[in-house]
Amino acid sequence: MFLSMDMAKGLLRRFVEAAAAAGILLALAGCQDGDGKTGANGVKDGQAAVIAPGKPGEPARTLSPEQAAEERPDDTPNAADHAYVRRMIEHHRQALVMSALAPDRASAEGVRGLADRIAAAQQPEIGAMEKWLTRYPAPGGGGADGHDHAAMPGMATEQQLEELTEAKGTDFDRLFLKLMTAHHEGALTMAGEALRGGNNVAVEEMANEVVATQSAEIHRMRAMG
Repeated sequence: MFLSMDMAKGLLRRFVEAAAAAGILLALAGCQDGDGKTGANGVKDGQAAVIAPGKPGEPARTLSPEQAAEERPDDTPNAADHAYVRRMIEHHRQALVMSALAPDRASAEGVRGLADRIAAAQQPEIGAMEKWLTRYPAPGGGGADGHDHAAMPGMATEQQLEELTEAKGTDFDRLFLKLMTAHHEGALTMAGEALRGGNNVAVEEMANEVVATQSAEIHRMRAMG
């Protein structure tokens, strides 16, 4: 099947985006100008090509967009991916509830600033995860993951949230840092589970982002405490 230049470029772009997300390093060859002949590697003159680096000691390969698409890794979401996204949305929502208390209750500027950064980071992450669920609905259309969200790692109890709501000044600062540190540590546990058991590239990226940002914030909160 002959692909137009636009179709070839579109197919190439989609593959390269997926391959890059999966950590595959690709070098792009320019479009082949010529008389439309097909070479031994299956790439037609005038068609975009992909150069895929070979394994150590092996030469690189030149692929047509069709061949490159066939080698795209399968990142179909599995149960671990779906469970992580659904649970992390609820986990992030509690962090937003806790952070929203800081402006009126915290005494330390550092605590208020930390709460602002947490809210600024996690609200967009919730949006990204909700979009992911729309794109990859759970098999059978179910939305429940069979887990008690209150029992997720790091989640504050209702009593702890009430205590945080009633606290003021340095008492609030101390309790906020304690609860949010535990909350972040729980998020790292969940991200680690997703990285070990999941299959979807986008979920892997989200989990890695959680590990990077929340690990840094844990160190910051321990220093503040």
